[in-house]
Amino acid sequence: MTEKTTELDAAAIETLKSVTTATLTTILLKKGLRNVWIRGANPIHDKQERVVGPAFTFRFVPAREDLATPASWGSPISTRAAIESMPEGAFAVIDSMGVADAGVFGDILCARMMKRKAAGLVTDGVVRDLMGVLGTDLPVWCRGAAAPPSVAGLTFVGWDETIGCGGVCVIPGDTIVADLDGAVVIPAAFLGEVLEEAVEQERMEGWIVSEVERGEKLPGLYPMNAETKARYEAWKKENS
Repeated sequence: MTEKTTELDAAAIETLKSVTTATLTTILLKKGLRNVWIRGANPIHDKQERVVGPAFTFRFVPAREDLATPASWGSPISTRAAIESMPEGAFAVIDSMGVADAGVFGDILCARMMKRKAAGLVTDGVVRDLMGVLGTDLPVWCRGAAAPPSVAGLTFVGWDETIGCGGVCVIPGDTIVADLDGAVVIPAAFLGEVLEEAVEQERMEGWIVSEVERGEKLPGLYPMNAETKARYEAWKKENS
């Protein structure tokens, strides 16, 4: 692990937009990180492009009748107040505890997030007003949709703090990368190493695919043996 934390700047974001979440899980697995893929977070449509941004967290707990009321939406501790605290480009990560019968965000909140130039939203729960949410064009990853509002099953308690989402620990400032395979968390301390290795991993796997298409057999190709590595290095040199 690198000692110095790497900043998620515009160049880093562009690099990660070229790397699949599948590749990122492989790189992180090699570093001993197995639990980085948020369970239950699926893109709400099948043409969603890859999105990258720093995590900005929202935390819900089980509903308690005196706290989880429509009146709580006007409280200083509310999803509305949290959205207004989000910096531009942040990726909302919502701990919904996997609750599937209360929508954490609907079309109005998602529309406001778009105005605030949020990168996207990922939750292990569900959204509501699905057609309206789709109409906002906010990139969303979730478990699905449900008509009831959040207070029907959840109490919002805070933002910008460490949470668990889909069984994954998420700390504000971690990097979120999400695509058609779901959402992956890159811990802040590992970002520099991932950036160094991600493009090469994608290039290598692309070359392997081309070799498979040429008819090469998998043993010795994936993973590479010494002979295959030599061929790959020669190909890189010719195509640098």
